[in-house]
Amino acid sequence: MTLIQQLATILIAAVANMTTRIVPFKIFRDQNGHVSPYIDGLGKFLPPAIMAMLVVYCYRSVNWLGASHGLPDLIAGIVTVIVHLIWRSLFTSLILGTVAYIVLINFVFK
Repeated sequence: MTLIQQLATILIAAVANMTTRIVPFKIFRDQNGHVSPYIDGLGKFLPPAIMAMLVVYCYRSVNWLGASHGLPDLIAGIVTVIVHLIWRSLFTSLILGTVAYIVLINFVFK
């Protein structure tokens, strides 16, 4: 892809992403500017549901009967949860959980 094509692709992806985030809140407002209770409920329900789906997706292909019995995956997942509970930082928990997994699979469970 040329530089222009790459920039156009990034721009289109950014506009599509922002549109899907903004449009529901603009469409489902009442006359007073309040968001519909349905949309508000989805905003509270969907983040934990999406996280649960991501956990299932990440652990679906773990070889529980293999040599490591999935221990690197479980330990890295536990590290991620503990770091998030301590610091409440998505970025920190994501980075430290990933680093823990990489260290475990490359140096501990080789």
